[in-house]
Amino acid sequence: MSCRKPTRRWSETVLLKLLLFFISLTTIAINLLVIISVSHFRQLHTPTNILLLSLGVSDLLVGLVLMPGEIFRYTSCWIFGDTMCTLYWYLVCQTLTTSVSTVVIISCDRYTAICYPLHYSKIITLTRAKYCVCLCWLWSFAFSVFYVRDELIQPGMGNSCFGECVLMITYITVTVDIILIFTFPVTMIIVLYMRVFVVAVSQARAMRSHITAVTVHHAVTLSKKSELKAARTLGILVIVYLSCLCPYYCYSFVDVNMMNPTVATCLFFMFYLNSCLNPLIYALFYPWFRKAIKLIVTLQILQPGSRETNIL
Repeated sequence: MSCRKPTRRWSETVLLKLLLFFISLTTIAINLLVIISVSHFRQLHTPTNILLLSLGVSDLLVGLVLMPGEIFRYTSCWIFGDTMCTLYWYLVCQTLTTSVSTVVIISCDRYTAICYPLHYSKIITLTRAKYCVCLCWLWSFAFSVFYVRDELIQPGMGNSCFGECVLMITYITVTVDIILIFTFPVTMIIVLYMRVFVVAVSQARAMRSHITAVTVHHAVTLSKKSELKAARTLGILVIVYLSCLCPYYCYSFVDVNMMNPTVATCLFFMFYLNSCLNPLIYALFYPWFRKAIKLIVTLQILQPGSRETNIL
């Protein structure tokens, strides 16, 4: 039996597709700018930016694969077969798990930078940041296999008719997902940023009280200001992230298999929208990102020696 196509009006379907594809293309474009910026300019090869690069790659996959896939699932019948449907759901789980894990690592990085500034360079090195990114992606690959294990054994087992692409999951899988990918990471993020906020406020007060300090401490003061600004920016990133994440998991806890397709798609896109907002936060608060965009758009990065450009 073939599934019926969506019964929405033609004009409504076209407008919806255009809007969602515009969000998808915007997500792809701005995350490509993040990836090119951090990869190309040598000054940006720092532990924090390596983590942002990992987040940019996962956000790029959201715009490149997940958003178009969700648009097609919602507005048309699935014509790519059960195997591609299983692969799509695997990529959904893998990408979102990577994104969540990376945000947790970013929170740990900022916690170390603000709470232990004198030891930060020894604790968080570029090599360790790269190892953390690799472990994060490996963990996501492994967890995704567990999440879609039934579909990997029998592709299309959740479909009730031809042309459908649905992932059927058990309460055990949902429980594990909520604990490992929602409750535990969110708790860590909130606890770490509460600690960061308290320390950042005390440091800001200390800097204001020593505004007339001797010149010897000027560089240290600038460094602290930079760290505080980075913590504030990444704090906003985390708040936006949680705002996009929580509705999806709250609803999935009530309706395991998300039987209402309209509600499910809205929650998916709210979750995915975070991948578009992250780089906009960078552009709004990071001068180096705005400068990098200018150099990329004007093709100055193609000039010899552009990797050594003073971007900070």
